[in-house]
Amino acid sequence: MRFKNGEVLDTNFDTYSCALLLVPRIETVILESPDLPAQGGGEPAIVPMGAVLANAVFDAVGARVRHLPLTPRASWRR
Repeated sequence: MRFKNGEVLDTNFDTYSCALLLVPRIETVILESPDLPAQGGGEPAIVPMGAVLANAVFDAVGARVRHLPLTPRASWRR
């Protein structure tokens, strides 16, 4: 989120810089499994995505980024 003079500038998703908005289109396939109970579709996989992307940045350029959104400025924050 961006702030100016103590006010939040990103009050809606149209200005919020979020790495999740940059992911490619995901194709959904529904499988017919009448013998199994209903399962989640992918929610657990979203939890570690911030860390996954931060580690990819570190692997690519050697900069350890510990804050979201992942921007060059975020690597300067402590």
